[in-house]
Order: sequence, then C-alpha cells, then structure tokens
Amino acid sequence: MSYRAFTLLTRPARRTELWRLALGLGLVLLVMFGLQQGLLALAAMALPREGYWALIEQMREGETPAGLLALLLSVGTMGVGAVVATHLVHRRATVSLIGPLPLALRQFLRSGIAVALLYIAVALLPPWPLAGGLIPAMPLGRWLALLPLTLVALLIQTGSEELLFRGYLQSQLAARLPHPGVWLIAPSALFALGHWAPGTYGGNAGLVALWAFGFGIAAADLTARAGTLGPAIALHLVNNISAIALVSPQGAMSGLALYLLPFGAGDEAAVLAILPLDLAAIFLSWLTVRIALRV
Repeated sequence: MSYRAFTLLTRPARRTELWRLALGLGLVLLVMFGLQQGLLALAAMALPREGYWALIEQMREGETPAGLLALLLSVGTMGVGAVVATHLVHRRATVSLIGPLPLALRQFLRSGIAVALLYIAVALLPPWPLAGGLIPAMPLGRWLALLPLTLVALLIQTGSEELLFRGYLQSQLAARLPHPGVWLIAPSALFALGHWAPGTYGGNAGLVALWAFGFGIAAADLTARAGTLGPAIALHLVNNISAIALVSPQGAMSGLALYLLPFGAGDEAAVLAILPLDLAAIFLSWLTVRIALRV
C-alpha cells in the first residue's frame, strides 16, 4: 500500500492530541445541533404553523422532494461543524482538510466520471432482474427541473460527510497515530454507526451498517492514496445520485428519485438479497478510481 500522498493532508495537522480531537468532535455535534435548531426556528417564523409541521414530518421521512432536499441540506451543518472545530481546536486551515484544490478538483472529476461510466456499464449489461419491476416515482420533466437542486443538495451532503470523516477525523487521527489500522478503521466505524437505523432496516440494520463500514474503508483508502478528498467525494456523490436521485427503495429517502424499486427499506428479504451486490459495487468503484488515478 502506498500512502505517501496522504502527507498532503496529515502534514498540515496541528495540535494532534487525542483529547483535542475528542473536543473537536464534541464541538462538531454542538455546532450541528445549534445550526439545525436555528434553521428550524427560521422555518417556523417563515412558514404557517401547518406548513412548518408538515415540513418537519417530510424531513423525518424524506418521501417528498421538499422534505428530502431540506434533510440533505441540513447535513451541511456537519461540514460547518468540521470547519469550526478545525479552526478553533486545531488552528488549522479549512483547505488543508481537502488537499491542494487544483489537484483535488482534477481527482474529483476524473474519479466521478470513471465511477459514473462504471455504473452506466453495469446498468446496461444483462441480466436486468429488477428492471421490469421499477415504478416511476415522478414525471421526467419535474425530475429534470429538480435535478440541479438535487445535485447541489447531494454535493453538500456528501461533501460535508467526507469533510468530517475523511478530511478532519482521518487526517487528525493519522497525524497522531500513523498506523493505517487506526485511521482507516476508527473513522469508518463512526461512519457506520451513523448509518445504524434499526427503525428503518429492521433485522438488516447491522448489515447495512457493515455496508457503510465497507464504504468508509474504501473512501478512507482512496483519500490516503490520492492525498485529497476529491476521489472520496466523487465516489460518495455518484453512489448517492444512483441510490437517491435515480432509483430508490420505496419509503424513506425516496422523495427525489426518478424510479422506485418494488420494495422498501423495511423489506428485509429484498434488502438482504441486494446487499451483496451493493458491496460488490463498492469494491468495483474503489478499483475503478484506483485505475483512473493510478494510485
């Protein structure tokens, strides 16, 4: 494994004591909570009472465009929290969490195009076991009209998560404890914990969290190999475009999809059947990015 490029993210790390990292994570949570409560307060002032509570319910389920867009955009508070913690606790520049911007942008574009082409190729290859069961979720014209907002919201959501887990947590941890077994696993485990949702996935909650752990490991490895957040954000963005904006399970988080699968996240047998395919997609996407970037 060649992680020499990772020094682009670890070298700028400042004040690397573990207690500072714990303090920084606490500050991230505090900023997230404060900003989200502030945004909800603004929504309460701007909307009629019925409209406000309708939006809250829609955000909880994510089954409408407005609710899901608001939910995705709210994740941006995570990125703000990471920036605040970086400055206040570690005296570190925000851009140092991303890597050199020209390089990060090039790697983002190259990785995103490569993974998108992979997804298109897989979608076009037979067999198509679910193709006949796809359910149109909204008219194409409306979906296209919403697509710019959808892409911006997904970029904010995925970029904020990568900024926290791979940019901030992984690089600060690696600067203090350089063994890959620490900074690959610990941020990925926290990322997986954030995807633990037994109320949504039932008996598959542990397996879905394991899937998220695998995704976290892939994103962490690409970040260390490339030296920027560009590949991880691209991998995350393309994955979420596919799973949220194109074809989504019925129910939660389906409000922006063009098509729905013939089952929901609570259908344990169906979800269990597709999880191995999703894990294979992570591996193929990771390999595709490595080939595209030659890392």
